[in-house]
Amino acid sequence: MGAGHHHGHDHTHGANKKTLIISFIIITVFMIIEVIGGILTNSLALLADAGHMLSDSISLLIALIAFILGERAANHAKTYGYKRFEILAAILNGVTLLAVSLFIFYEAFQRLFDPPEVASSGMLIIAVIGLLVNILVAFTMLRGGDTKDNLNMRAAFLHVLGDLLGSVGAIAAALLMIFFQWTWADTVASVLVAVLILISGWRVTKDSVHILMEGAPLNVDLKEIVRTIENVDGIKGIHDLHVWSITSGQNALSCHIIVDGNMMVEESQLLLRTVESELGHKGIGHVTIQVETDTHPHEDSILCHADYEIGAEHHHGHSH
Repeated sequence: MGAGHHHGHDHTHGANKKTLIISFIIITVFMIIEVIGGILTNSLALLADAGHMLSDSISLLIALIAFILGERAANHAKTYGYKRFEILAAILNGVTLLAVSLFIFYEAFQRLFDPPEVASSGMLIIAVIGLLVNILVAFTMLRGGDTKDNLNMRAAFLHVLGDLLGSVGAIAAALLMIFFQWTWADTVASVLVAVLILISGWRVTKDSVHILMEGAPLNVDLKEIVRTIENVDGIKGIHDLHVWSITSGQNALSCHIIVDGNMMVEESQLLLRTVESELGHKGIGHVTIQVETDTHPHEDSILCHADYEIGAEHHHGHSH
């Protein structure tokens, strides 16, 4: 079972990497075109979209580096390998988005009082090309990458979707300026893009911080996990339960289970296999379980308190 799962993981990993390389090249080339176009046409909406594309490009590059580093084997210093780098990358990505959005808000505020002349037809052409490029990249990522479970891929995909909407905004603004001479349309479109960037930046940052804080994975129901373990025949109780994510899509669990004191070693091994198998179906791949007999003194609490069973006096002394 484990080998098949690992093979599947490698397969999506390779597909993610290939998708990221293709997306990175397309986005970066067009981002440069959009920056030049934004400067030449004097359009803040285009520059805002280019700013989003720059953070896109950075996010794709970071995601790519994270995948490459994540492939490095675990060692004595880093026992989980470099998989957490992916989460650090996602945080950096989220913070970059927040900074870009604040910069666009500032620029838009300046322009509200003094709207510059915008070459709207040039802006329209570049925005239409931008829309087509984003549709192509979004399609590539949906087809080739794991945008559902992998936080890094999802972050990169959210950027691209934001870009796509940004291009739509720039097209709408260009059309309004061409047909109605509404010079403020460019500024309004750039603010809308900034709001999109702000929202996706906040979400990515929040999810990444949750993982770094060892929070319970968002796709795991803790009560359901407890029920699953307690429903296995032979288990009398469970305590000191921890569930966390190593990186996107890789969840880990550790707990103490209480079994009958008369249980044979073979029986307890079989019990552990059953629990591991059940938890595997619930999306938890790394399972560490300490078996205790019902003659062993234990706490009633399922979750771990500040005072651990081992070293409680030490902890008490420390807090004292």
